[in-house]
Amino acid sequence: MHIPLDYETLRLIWWVLLGVLLIGFSLTDGYDLGVASLLPFVAHDDEERRLTINAIAPHWEGHQVWFILGGGAIFAAWPFVYAVSFSGFYLAMFLVLAALILRPVAFKYRSKHADPAWRARWDWALFVSGLVPALVFGVAVGNVLVGAPFRFDSDLRMTYEGSLLGLFTPFTLLTGVLSVAMLALHGAGWLALKIEDGPVLVRARRIGFAAGIAAIVLFAAGGLMVAKSGMGMRLVGVVDASGPSNPLMSGSVAMPGAWLDNYAAHPWMLIAPALGLIGPMLALIGILSRKGVVNFVGSALAIVGTIATVGLSMFPFILPSSIDPRSSLTVWNASSSHLTLFIMLLVTVVFLPIVLIYTAWVMKVLAGRITLADVRTSPDFY
Repeated sequence: MHIPLDYETLRLIWWVLLGVLLIGFSLTDGYDLGVASLLPFVAHDDEERRLTINAIAPHWEGHQVWFILGGGAIFAAWPFVYAVSFSGFYLAMFLVLAALILRPVAFKYRSKHADPAWRARWDWALFVSGLVPALVFGVAVGNVLVGAPFRFDSDLRMTYEGSLLGLFTPFTLLTGVLSVAMLALHGAGWLALKIEDGPVLVRARRIGFAAGIAAIVLFAAGGLMVAKSGMGMRLVGVVDASGPSNPLMSGSVAMPGAWLDNYAAHPWMLIAPALGLIGPMLALIGILSRKGVVNFVGSALAIVGTIATVGLSMFPFILPSSIDPRSSLTVWNASSSHLTLFIMLLVTVVFLPIVLIYTAWVMKVLAGRITLADVRTSPDFY
């Protein structure tokens, strides 16, 4: 079968698509997680909590498609990455999945009983379902930057030498808290678009402002830690970008500060960290001026900039090994076959636009603010 795109190009395309899927999930389900993590702090009585919950109730189920697409893309396009991350980080993944499973149960059961204690318990369940994934996803990104403790033997059998508690280090906790702050800011931005002006929105703006300040400080602190610490790797020897996928056939070495190399070689990449700082600043301007669109766009840019910063800093590495650099997984040594990537691309060209169009259509149909009057009168609200 003649494939019009060479192997190197297809690998680059799928590296970009992986980033697109991660950003898509963070932009859509990210504000759902953010609103859930804000719930106990912005809503003080049952009506206010119902107002907050119903700001995301019509959307959260559809947004999970991005999470499924991301996991599927890693499984099919980057099997080595899937094997290491989904087995080595199994307990962390289980923690995230448990929290995400808790979310639909909390949505469905909360309104089944009018008892205040019953509803309060499910409200805290929603809070946990928002906070835990936001924190663990951020911790995971920190561990990707530091490197995971895995190695391959001569038969490409993987051994993982880490533990669940080992994932939580000062740097990875910083990235975890940064993730929570960014998604809280994004959730506050969504509430600014979706609910009426009132006490809930006032509290959301107040907490969103604090989250925006925290996001700026933590992003800058994380960058300094990356620059000053021993993080980073470089490829050594001849790199065959169209060669077979075998991590042991391409060498790499640990090199402190190497995650900054790409910015010196390709200055245009500085756009990503610039967005990581400018985005929260724009969100803060939106909060101070009470312009919900500016607030939400700023928080979205912060997410795009932060995720792009990680990807561009590490390129071509996807998942480095902290104990055996030569086992590190890169764009060039960890992908599926040439034919598999091409067939997947054809499928993606057809179905990704459908997902985007459907998402945009749902947003248009469900546009508009909800009010306490809607909460009191609509039979469709939770």
